Amino acid sequence: MEDVNVPFSEVHHLIIEKVGNVPVKKGDFQSLPTHVQSWLAQMIQLCAPHDVYICDGSDEEGETLTKTLVEIGQISPLKKYENCYICRTDPRDVARVESKTFLITKDKHESVAHSREGVSGVLGLWKSADDMKKEIDARFPGCMSGRTLYVIPFSMGPIGSPLSKIGVEITDSAYVVLSMRVMTRVSSAIWKHLRHGEEFVRGLHSVGVPLPAANPIVNNWPCNPEKTMITHFPDSRKIMSFGSGYGGNSLLGKKCFALRIAGRIANDEGWLAEHMLIMSVTNPQGQEKFIAAAFPSACGKTNLAMLNPTIPGYKIRCVGDDIAWMRFDKETGELRAINPEAGFFGVAPGTNMKTNPNAVLTCLKNSIFTNVGETADGGFYWEGLEEETPAGTEITSWTGEKYKLGEDKTKKSSHPNARFCCPARQCPIIHDKWEDPAGVPISAIIFGGRRPEGVPLVIEAFNWAHGVFLAAQLKSESTAAAEHTGKQVMHDPFAMRPFVGYNFGKYIQHWLNFEKNPHNKLPKIFHVNWFRLDENNKFLWPGFGDNIRVLDWVIRRVNNEDVADKSPVGLLPKKGSLNLQGLNVEWDKLMALPKEYWAGDIEETLQWLDGQLGDDLPQAIREQIQQQKERLTQMN
Repeated sequence: MEDVNVPFSEVHHLIIEKVGNVPVKKGDFQSLPTHVQSWLAQMIQLCAPHDVYICDGSDEEGETLTKTLVEIGQISPLKKYENCYICRTDPRDVARVESKTFLITKDKHESVAHSREGVSGVLGLWKSADDMKKEIDARFPGCMSGRTLYVIPFSMGPIGSPLSKIGVEITDSAYVVLSMRVMTRVSSAIWKHLRHGEEFVRGLHSVGVPLPAANPIVNNWPCNPEKTMITHFPDSRKIMSFGSGYGGNSLLGKKCFALRIAGRIANDEGWLAEHMLIMSVTNPQGQEKFIAAAFPSACGKTNLAMLNPTIPGYKIRCVGDDIAWMRFDKETGELRAINPEAGFFGVAPGTNMKTNPNAVLTCLKNSIFTNVGETADGGFYWEGLEEETPAGTEITSWTGEKYKLGEDKTKKSSHPNARFCCPARQCPIIHDKWEDPAGVPISAIIFGGRRPEGVPLVIEAFNWAHGVFLAAQLKSESTAAAEHTGKQVMHDPFAMRPFVGYNFGKYIQHWLNFEKNPHNKLPKIFHVNWFRLDENNKFLWPGFGDNIRVLDWVIRRVNNEDVADKSPVGLLPKKGSLNLQGLNVEWDKLMALPKEYWAGDIEETLQWLDGQLGDDLPQAIREQIQQQKERLTQMN
């Protein structure tokens, strides 16, 4: 008899009260920190999985899980690239669901502001612990029956950095494990940082489909949209997510931890967790400045973070494209920022070699694509790649429909919120300090949104409090990243409306408080609008790589160059101070401040902020609004 290799593994069992024997398929449960063990035992008892798999972040683990997902048909290889996979979800599970995302605190107003009577609050949803217990009891018991319970130890931020935080996510989705391995630092090295009972963020996620499934599973994508619920317990640093496999709802390190829970931790500890990119700009003189910038979803954060400058002599480096954790340094007073993530989870449609070549180049290997189209030769395809894909190419859409490119303009290959998930280290312009445990020093903070009318290209705040006001009145045309449909200009203060983890009035006050410490070197604050339209609904500004021209002006202002004039809404670039060489731009239209528009806008802003926040709206913001009204009345 010839020798053959027979794969084998040794399996240990846990004996869990009320559940019985639960095999540990991988990992050593006994070696885990005791407070982790006791929480896991409680969750195993609640969810009753078939077995337990403790992740270690190894390459071998990645290969095993990938193979498993391919075998069950949940992902398939994109043959054109190295280690890239495509996934099509159930069409009912494609975006974040704000209407089913809750904050649970003892006192309602720790979570949400005292909005005025008759006003429907949109800055967070609160539920009482008693009500939430009923919801949990109707969902989680036995929810992992027949499935593997994966334990994911991960760090948000470089492992061991004083700016980082640790989490452990439990999930019954191998797709979530693969994605978390890209988006966070998954490693067995995490356990040694919890040896002495240290705090960690606890995440429980289930697709909500125990086996055998009661209903047919669409696209091999288990989900339970009727019962989807994403719940945060900021006091105990816990997250419970049920019924959705989509990234924003299931990759709990992302918005749930990195913004909602971390925001509350940041408020308690005196730092900031923000929906911001981090980038550096080096000018032709070799001077480098770091910038953090906040935009609502799908307003071009990723494009700006990976900008390809159209004017020579400038260098852009990316530190992060979505989330920034920032803390004022006790010794130097600088605001230092880290990107807590390890990957990019970007909106695919619209991304191409013209709008964002660096993003395309980042995701050509080791990446996961969700709800995009696929070409016959095993490549990815989405709206925006028309010019880079030959007409007549056969495409399979995200819904499985086959068609030839160019034959029928009404056919869409991808969901508008289709995503690429790729490792940040692969970005051609990733900053060599992107994982520096000390973070990078922020000189300017930019806020921006899609404002089709009235709002100029760039405004500099008069001071810190005015900058906080500019951020508080941020508005933008709605996007595909959430479940809202249709184009309407919506308020999105600080680009954090869907992501704030505590009372928004207290959040604004938290920002204002940083001015009270004279040791803090406060960055300058700016507001930008790349999206202003002319009377023919054409963009007045070319955007994309030409945004370097605005960043150049921002840096000159950081250096206190005399290139700004005072206006009723802030400091605007002096005419001729922006490098417009090679552009045909109607400057006066781009920078105009229509008095009637702004008078109406400030009234609407006050009405909205007062309605949403009531007496929680900080007095300093009311004063800023009053001052702007007075400046507008004096306007010619």
